[in-house]
Amino acid sequence: MPDHPTDFPPLWTSAEIEAATGGKLTGPSFETAGVTYNSREIAPGDLFLALKGARDGHDFVAAAFAAGAVGAITEHPVEGGPSVVVADTLRALEALGVASRERSPHVRRGAVTGSVGKTSVTQAIKAGLDLAGPAHASIKSYNNHIGVPLTLARMPRTVQRAVFEIGMNAPGEIAPLSKMVRPHAACVTTVGPVHIEAFADGEAGVAREKASIFEGLAPNGVAVLNGDVDFATVLDAAARKAGARRVTFGADSGHDARLLDFQPGPEGARVRAELFGKPVDFTLRQSGFHWGFNSLCVLLMLDALDVPLESGLAALADFEPLAGRGQTTVVQAPGGAFTLIDESYNANPLSMAAGFRSLGAKPVTLEARRIVVLTDMLELGEQSRALHEGLRSPIVAADLDLVHTAGPEMKRLHDVLPPERRGLWRETAAELAAEAAQLVAPGDIVMVKGSNGSKASLVARALAALGGAA
Repeated sequence: MPDHPTDFPPLWTSAEIEAATGGKLTGPSFETAGVTYNSREIAPGDLFLALKGARDGHDFVAAAFAAGAVGAITEHPVEGGPSVVVADTLRALEALGVASRERSPHVRRGAVTGSVGKTSVTQAIKAGLDLAGPAHASIKSYNNHIGVPLTLARMPRTVQRAVFEIGMNAPGEIAPLSKMVRPHAACVTTVGPVHIEAFADGEAGVAREKASIFEGLAPNGVAVLNGDVDFATVLDAAARKAGARRVTFGADSGHDARLLDFQPGPEGARVRAELFGKPVDFTLRQSGFHWGFNSLCVLLMLDALDVPLESGLAALADFEPLAGRGQTTVVQAPGGAFTLIDESYNANPLSMAAGFRSLGAKPVTLEARRIVVLTDMLELGEQSRALHEGLRSPIVAADLDLVHTAGPEMKRLHDVLPPERRGLWRETAAELAAEAAQLVAPGDIVMVKGSNGSKASLVARALAALGGAA
């Protein structure tokens, strides 16, 4: 049995797991310090969930016990250690998540969705929650049918507040996850053409799906809405139907949080805004223009979760860009240093346009260039060609100097770019990464952006490696 600090209870006991899941313990009782379904992530004292996916988790139970797991949730008795046997391990995980929520009614919970910015906004909210007391949040992008109940099941009894990221790939996914979390406050960061191939009516369907996060709100819950998006009325109607108290952010007058000015600088940005009618000025480590709205969304969520404004502003001032989501590095290449902005984790037309605008505002020397390296945006369905070609306009508007591209969809953009801005095009990101040294020169600022599935990260890593980085 793992050692636990005397003032903290275990995360779960085997008896609690039995009660929550309806399972039956085989072997001796145990207490857990953590929960995971990945045998490679087991820490001593963890509970291992034998989920069935592309691989059957039951095949890794022995490895989990060898790595220090004290117990498992399985669908049949196993060797190597005790397990709670259930009919379905995924349903058991969901039940464990709900039990975690119900045993901690004191915890104020928030939920975040949106076409762009979910993970960064979630983590920025968590930074503010941390300053107000013990807090819990999703890690990485744990926002699906496994990640949400897993995050709930991992929630310590001792926390005061928690925030959960909720995502989707297809219709009907967000509402059940929100109902599992039962947030006291929920937000939609923005709505845009992301995952539109899954919706017959495209972006309108995306808006309805994002708005369904409000279906899970606890009584007297708060809905934080982006009031400037084209489908703001869809969000507002869903929040009204849920009986939520609605607060809005945006640039237009009448919003509860109104962006007045956003000034990017070398090490972040300065924001001037109004919050509930009162002026507020603050700084960010983020320099992307979309962070003007993101920061207001964060502040409204923190307010709804009873976090003082001072804590929210302090958290934003210290919150650094996440890996692959705007992380900025000066690469000391042999011929001279250049600046790398790594936006390689994901991409869609909204975030592309915001990234181009932000890059265009960056100061450079007379000889240096502002460069983007782009890989395909995915899951755009029949609109893919038009949306890739449509990137030409924001690139020109931002006055970017050079555009390197990779992938069959980005070839469409490559072909419509003005010749003076047209850089290299290669069939794959791997081919472009192999020519990293040809993409940039000393003094340049280069942003790498693309969908995760189109491997933009290969190019970002190759550029970083020019300075001797791994």
